[in-house]
Amino acid sequence: MSEAARTVDRMVINPNALGLDLPPGTVRVQPSYWYADEPATPETWSRLLTAREATGLQPVLLTEKQYLGPGRSGDPDDHDLAATLSRLWGLAQEVGEEEPWPGFAAPGTGTVAPDARAALLARELATDDDYFKGARPALVPARRSADIPAALGWGGACNHTDAAVLSTVLRSWEDRFGIRVVGLGSDLMSLSVAAPPRTGEQALAVAREHFAFCPDNVWQGTGSLEEYAEQEVLGQEEWCFWWD
Repeated sequence: MSEAARTVDRMVINPNALGLDLPPGTVRVQPSYWYADEPATPETWSRLLTAREATGLQPVLLTEKQYLGPGRSGDPDDHDLAATLSRLWGLAQEVGEEEPWPGFAAPGTGTVAPDARAALLARELATDDDYFKGARPALVPARRSADIPAALGWGGACNHTDAAVLSTVLRSWEDRFGIRVVGLGSDLMSLSVAAPPRTGEQALAVAREHFAFCPDNVWQGTGSLEEYAEQEVLGQEEWCFWWD
């Protein structure tokens, strides 16, 4: 990425000064983002999408407790996708049981626009009484939704990898499966999926990518890739990740 593009990504933009239909909020710096003063309502996401069109800022819901630091995250442009997933795949497996990286899953086929799917998930998270209870809407200066974790220096997966590496994978999922980064907790990420896998074979291939991205989903969840693919990937329009 050019220095000019890097400068734009670091700019502090105040959407409150643009006459947009936004709830009251505050601009924060280091990292730079706009953050609402009150929790999200089911209608907030649509308002944030309007702001995105006017400002280029990407919408996301953030829980109050966050570990953000732009200095500790690199740039997704500096990472090769295949090499990144291959390395994460190796890290995720048990020592002495490594298998070669099996390659990418085929793209999904969606019938719903990614932003429409994201709006539906945002409505659910806004009324969640558990992990995303009280989450507030935010607008982040990032070129695409997948880059939100890197732009914030999100530290939720710090025991596994950094935010720039996550965004490298998320970019590919955005292209292949129409994902949007809808919610971020202190160690939790919720993605909407407009084009999820529709066959068992494709779901298993995606499950392998999920395992590389977030081993805890399998290690501390279903226990096997096959069960994870069937229960958490096949036809699922939300992908949720949690790092211990």
